[in-house]
Amino acid sequence: MKNLRFFLNPSLILLSIFFLAQACAPRAAPTPFRPPTQPPPPQPLPTTTPVTSFFTPAPTPTETITPTPGPCTNGLSYLSDVTVIDGAAFFGGAIIDKQWLVQNNGTCNWDASYKLKWVGGSLLGAAEIQPLFPARAGAQATLQIQFTAPAEPGSYESSWQAIDPDGNLFGELIFMKIVVTP
Repeated sequence: MKNLRFFLNPSLILLSIFFLAQACAPRAAPTPFRPPTQPPPPQPLPTTTPVTSFFTPAPTPTETITPTPGPCTNGLSYLSDVTVIDGAAFFGGAIIDKQWLVQNNGTCNWDASYKLKWVGGSLLGAAEIQPLFPARAGAQATLQIQFTAPAEPGSYESSWQAIDPDGNLFGELIFMKIVVTP
């Protein structure tokens, strides 16, 4: 009896009829493939009578601009301390990595022939001539010198200035002021 109830379930009967009706229904014919057709050729434009111009433009003179030869100018302006603010305290013998942000405000590009030269104060263990970071005219650069704090406590300052390939000093002074503590 239980098996008979399964076959007489109205939901299953309706579902079976639906599937049977779908299986017996005629199928739609597939759409045949049609290759794309080419557009019709362009039609020629109607012909018109050309208009004759009575105005002839005068030729424009050509101007050649020759750069004026001459030497470039050197310039360096101090912008800010990147490391080690003025008055920073160090123990004797400490290694100090000092960096300044500067701008090449001249018209000459700095290359490897440009240097920094010690011009006053204490050398603080650095060489008197240091490389100047290469920079194009108008660009900013970070200059760096490694110093060593003296063993003796006190206040110390080291001043530097840029020099060109001919040995001429130029630009603003850059410096470092430190205090060595006991």
